[in-house]
Amino acid sequence: MFLCINVFIPLCLLMIVSHGLSSAKIMDNKKIEKISRALSDASRIAILQEFKKKKDCLYCAEINDLLDMTQPSVSHHIKQLVDADLLLPKKEGRNLKYVLNQQVLNDYIASLNELKD
Repeated sequence: MFLCINVFIPLCLLMIVSHGLSSAKIMDNKKIEKISRALSDASRIAILQEFKKKKDCLYCAEINDLLDMTQPSVSHHIKQLVDADLLLPKKEGRNLKYVLNQQVLNDYIASLNELKD
């Protein structure tokens, strides 16, 4: 019976993805956990909301000004969001600009939607 369950579940997921029922990539549980932890802080949610408002890249200094946070605090939160792949760093000269990773966010939401009835 153990072997049947291990074979059955991946087959079902393969059938769902291959039949186009889900256009977004379903994430593994470790990735979902990492993103959920990154989103479990109100400051990080606020940072992502600023990226959504701006609809473009933001620099660390801009986030400092927009959210009235200290530079070390912003750097810590940005690092957590980058480690979860929610933000993509882009080198521009000596500075880093950050862009919202919309694909990972969409995949995360699709993975959570899979939990619904």
